Amino acid sequence: MADTDKEADGGTPHLRRGWTTGSCATAATRAAFEGLVSSHFPDPVTVTLPGGQTPSFALATTASGEGWARAGVVKDAGDDPDVTHGALILATVRPAATGAGLVFRAGPGVGTVTRPGLPLAVGEPAINPVPRTMIARTLDEARAAIGGPADIEVEISVEHGEKLAERTLNGRLGIVGGLSILGTTGIVVPFSCAAWIASIQRGIDVARASGFTHVAASTGNTSEQAVKALHDLDDVQLIDMGDFAGGTLKYLRKAPVPRVTLALGFAKGVKLGQGLLDLHSKRGSVDLEALSAIVADLGGSDTLVRSVNGANTALEALTLCRAAGIPIAEAVAERGFATAAALIGGIGMELEVVLFDRTGGFLASTGFRKA
Repeated sequence: MADTDKEADGGTPHLRRGWTTGSCATAATRAAFEGLVSSHFPDPVTVTLPGGQTPSFALATTASGEGWARAGVVKDAGDDPDVTHGALILATVRPAATGAGLVFRAGPGVGTVTRPGLPLAVGEPAINPVPRTMIARTLDEARAAIGGPADIEVEISVEHGEKLAERTLNGRLGIVGGLSILGTTGIVVPFSCAAWIASIQRGIDVARASGFTHVAASTGNTSEQAVKALHDLDDVQLIDMGDFAGGTLKYLRKAPVPRVTLALGFAKGVKLGQGLLDLHSKRGSVDLEALSAIVADLGGSDTLVRSVNGANTALEALTLCRAAGIPIAEAVAERGFATAAALIGGIGMELEVVLFDRTGGFLASTGFRKA
């Protein structure tokens, strides 16, 4: 949903991969179930991932009592800078009422869904569908091997999860009380973008389901806070798109809202206007020659055109233009609008591109108009 498990093909080469919270919760559940049924906790415990891999996990803790058993696994996110790296993921299993089947509970540190629009119903523990399927599968495998009850309650907890969740987007998405248990492949790929894209999509889903008709997608905290103040937006309307303008716009075409604002810093606005949809510095740089050509079209002097072409940064180019009274920010915003409109045009959405400076100061807006 909104934490930081990152899964994708590719990723940065030569970095060690890790395991999602869903994989760790599955391993802990398998060990706890076997502890409940046989009083023996397998250590290490092996589980099957959606792709068929069968990793083994060392247990960090075990406990049991009358009618319950618990096991814990420490999450290893590999070389990814993951919020949940090193967190203790705990599963407590108990027999459930006859006919109940598999029942999930949110223990301490795992959130509960409070808003519509997510792949789980309101009131459900924030244990995503794929981890639920993984847990169900591992319990089936365990019952086939050692027997045990078909009706089971599984409570997943994360030590210090409520505090860790403050560093995620869970609160904005209406997941309260802790983290989400995530994973689609079970494997964390260092520095991949899949989790960020998923958070963008879930943010749009929640805003739509909450009845909002306007969302603002921003490239960073400064532009986000500035556009929030500009339009007096609720947090649910704010989408942290980072550098993923293309991913955001493509999803909005599938899941449209009547009004969309793109809020960017000047340099990323220039890149968007150049036609770039991934705004990361590794994917493309500001084209100062093209920017200087815009300055010439706007009536800038030959000296200014040469200065912009030779500027060290987009910020320097902006400063030079503003000092000369050249409306470069307005022109850049319009070019960004054209890039975005090419992706979401023709389906009735109104689009606005707004640019802010590094302090959140307003630079330019295209105003809302049909894409």
